[in-house]
Amino acid sequence: QVQLVESGGGLVQAGGSLRLSCAASGSIFDIETMGWYRQAPGNMREVATITSGGSTNYADSVKGRFTIARDNAKNTVYLQMNNLKPEDTAVYYCRANLKFGREVWGQGTLVTVSS
Repeated sequence: QVQLVESGGGLVQAGGSLRLSCAASGSIFDIETMGWYRQAPGNMREVATITSGGSTNYADSVKGRFTIARDNAKNTVYLQMNNLKPEDTAVYYCRANLKFGREVWGQGTLVTVSS
């Protein structure tokens, strides 16, 4: 089993920055791609993903502002969010894609950006 624990959410003014962390534990060698997703009322959207080899992908809405990084020694994935906008307000979830098509989600962390 793999467990994910997110941290780092909070309230920030527009233009500010936050860094989210997602710490993995358990059967970490089963983890392949990891990613951040966000849920505003009504929908869940992919924000950024990073493969075990370090390849990254970003949603158009966050390109140039957000950076995903992976520290394999610490089994942690980070999402550095800069120049935050009110529309970035959401619950952010960490997701791990595991071997054999399985997936695990974290509990979510709330990010609120005030205008």
